Amino acid sequence: MAMNRIQFQPGLSLPAFHAQFGTEKQCADALESARWPQGFRCPGCGNGDYYLLTAKKHKTFQCKCCRLQTSLIAGTLFQSTQLALTIWFLAIYLVSQAKTGLSALDLKRQLGMSYPTAWLVQQKLMQTMVERDAQYKLCGNVQVDDPYLGGELAGGKAGRGSENKVPFVAAISLSSEGRPLYIKMAPIPGFTRKALAIWANEDLTPGCVVTSDGLGCFAGVIDAGCQHKVIVAGGRKPKDLPEFNWINTVLGNLKTSMGGAYHAFDFAK
Repeated sequence: MAMNRIQFQPGLSLPAFHAQFGTEKQCADALESARWPQGFRCPGCGNGDYYLLTAKKHKTFQCKCCRLQTSLIAGTLFQSTQLALTIWFLAIYLVSQAKTGLSALDLKRQLGMSYPTAWLVQQKLMQTMVERDAQYKLCGNVQVDDPYLGGELAGGKAGRGSENKVPFVAAISLSSEGRPLYIKMAPIPGFTRKALAIWANEDLTPGCVVTSDGLGCFAGVIDAGCQHKVIVAGGRKPKDLPEFNWINTVLGNLKTSMGGAYHAFDFAK
């Protein structure tokens, strides 16, 4: 069997992570660089001259102009936290690197904290990712698919009419070299042209080229000002088409992640 090059891509190993973010100072320096790439600027007056206060737990900047004090963690994900930044950074690493998903219970065990704390850390990280995801739209070449979450219930309807199946749209934008850039996933009320047009207006940039397997509802992207390219399956299933390798990989990872983190899942929720 040929090697799946996607699965063997290099990533950030645990030893490399510890070498880069293993101390409180390394984490604080990384946070400061992320917040102020060009150097500290007072959030009150915009002045760049400051006094550095080190008596507090976290580095604090006092503006020389307006005297406003700004903590390194103020206004960030870590505001008011009692946890060390090394613990937060490790939590970010574990959550982002876990292909099979990471439950709050597993996070509790790996970080050595109480379950309520682990749950809160996980919720904050997920909310931050949601807010970051909402800041961009897909552009350029976009692959799109029409998957479902959930399976058929015993004695219920089969196929697309199953009461336990939740329809959603999955899309991924590709670079000019055909590499993945960003993904978008969103539940929709049904696979209709109107629903796809509403989704496209929210998540796609007008003018992008959307490639689909030709399901009729995907014509809705045209209503949102996008171009629509249809790949004819020719008797094959969409998952077997090489043109959809990346979106199929993303969907496979999604289902693996959910199955690894949850033993039971309320798909309607």
